Order: sequence, then C-alpha cells, then structure tokens
Amino acid sequence: MNALRSVALRLNEVTDRLRRVPVITLMPHSRCNCRCIMCDIWRANRDGKTLSESDVNELVRDFRRLRVEWVVLSGGEALMHPNLWTLCRALKSLPVRITLLSTGLLLTRHAADIVENCDDVIVSLDGSPAVHDLIRNIPQAFGQLEEGVAALKRVRLSHPVSARCVIQRLNFHDLPNIVETAKTLRLDRVSFLCADVSSTAFNRPDGWGKARAADVALAPDEVERFAAVVDAMIADHTADFASGFIAEAPEKLRSFVSYFRAVNGNGVFPPVRCNAPWVSAVIEADGTVRPCFFHAALGNIHERGLEEILNSADAVRFRRSLDIRRNPICRRCVCTFSMT
Repeated sequence: MNALRSVALRLNEVTDRLRRVPVITLMPHSRCNCRCIMCDIWRANRDGKTLSESDVNELVRDFRRLRVEWVVLSGGEALMHPNLWTLCRALKSLPVRITLLSTGLLLTRHAADIVENCDDVIVSLDGSPAVHDLIRNIPQAFGQLEEGVAALKRVRLSHPVSARCVIQRLNFHDLPNIVETAKTLRLDRVSFLCADVSSTAFNRPDGWGKARAADVALAPDEVERFAAVVDAMIADHTADFASGFIAEAPEKLRSFVSYFRAVNGNGVFPPVRCNAPWVSAVIEADGTVRPCFFHAALGNIHERGLEEILNSADAVRFRRSLDIRRNPICRRCVCTFSMT
C-alpha cells in the first residue's frame, strides 16, 4: 500500500468522510443457480434484477473519483448476468482488479471470457464431492465445478482460482477433506468462514427463527467435535498453513469454534477487527448501496450518485456512531474485512 492511500484511508476513519474507497463489491445479478441451505438468495424473484450497462457507466465515473482499486463481482451468481462482459470492459477502463465470486456451475461455458476479463476467481467449495452436492442441492454440482476449474486452467494454466468454504453443520466434519479436494482441483488456495445465522443479509429481510438457524449452526455437541477436527487439521496441515494454501492462520480457525460456542450461548463471540464501512461498499443488483453486506442500506444509485450516497449526512452519521467492538451486528459478523 502506498503512502498516499494509507493517509487517505486514515482520513476516512478520522473524519468519517470517504475520500478513497479501494474496494467495491458489485452484484451484477440478483439470482443464483444453487439452492444452498445456508443462503436464501436463490429464493428471490425468478426474473431477478440486474445492473444495466448505463448503471455501470455511471458507477465508473464515481469509481474513478473514489479511486476504486478492486471490484468483487458477487451475487447471486454474476455469470447469470446477460451482458456481464460488457460491464467488465467498462470497469476495465479503470485500473481495477476484478475478482469473480462464483458457484462454479457456469465456469465451463464462460471460461475464455472469465480469463480475459477477470483477474482471479473464487469458487464456492462446500466439501468433498458428496458433501458439496448435498449442500448445493443441485445434481452434479461438484462435477460441474470440477469441469469449470479445469476449463479455466486450459485457457490459462496460471489464472488464479481459489476456493471459499462456509462452515456449517453439514460440513464441519469434512474440513481436512475440503483441503485435499481443493488440491485435487488444482486450486491456488482455500479459505474458510462460518455460516451466518443471525443477520438479515442474503435475502433474509426478517432474519431466521431459531429452528431455521439450528439447521445451519452447530449444536453444542457438534461444536466440541468441530474443535477436535480443527486441532487435528492444524496438526496435520502445518505446511499448508505455512505456504498460505490455507488462507487463515490456525488461530483464526480456532476462533470459529468460539463463534459457534457463542451462537449456542456458551461464551462470547470472538473479537472483531473490521473497517469495511470506511474502505469499501456493497452495491446490489437493484442499485441499493450498503456499507457492508450486513448493515442497513445507505441509498440507491438510481436516486443519487455513489459518491453522494457514501458521503451523505446519514452515511457519515452511521460511520461516526458505529462501534465495531460493541455493535450487535458487528459482534456476530462472520465476514469481517480490514484494510489499513
């Protein structure tokens, strides 16, 4: 990070006005082609919502002023957008890195365009083949993922492709197998995070009740089994932690055990280190702008420009009053992001 960016980000936090926003998560399309138990995005309207070319052209102007450096294409499934590559080419008029988050089901069809337009890809990997298919709730989901990663590597062997795994009760026991599966797929690395069972994100405007959350979160006895799995993986995969193939440090994985204990009321949630609302923003397919996935909307790009939204009186007031250590949403957050 250069000195000027460091100073700008520090001023963001001191003044609560955003002079520079390095990271934007962009949801080009709202629908998803999986039916995962831990996410309700797939339950959205069948027709879905999409960002238009004119939407992105307007955003590019704001991105330039805010000196955006990294755009993460999320969703839903971004590859379901009917004109994604036109949007990417508009973004590439800026000096930005584009990361594609994908379920992996459409990689084969779009492999050449992905390699041309996206700097790296992060696929969802929920377990070894049978576990992955169970969680994705789509026939041959793993086979399509495997074929898609191979297609990307055929286009360009060195193209970075990594995996992200959401830990929940259907796959916590499978962690060591997930690491080995990632190697079999010839992925560059694998990262983990805990399933979110408490927020209104991911198309859950009213949140989940206790029964629904219990389908995803680990029960108390499962948490203790998970702790043993984590300890064994740390002992058996020393080289994978050291090389960065497993993205998280061992202590981060141990904090996941603490998280699930806290979900069950057995302890406190792990400390949170995050400054996402001061260095990033999320733009949804309908134009909604959020400071992160979990906090309330700040505005909509169909009503005001992005820069105006992010530095509105309400947005500044939100950041000024936000205490990451004490805010109930932040304390339970599974997806923290920190840039200094």
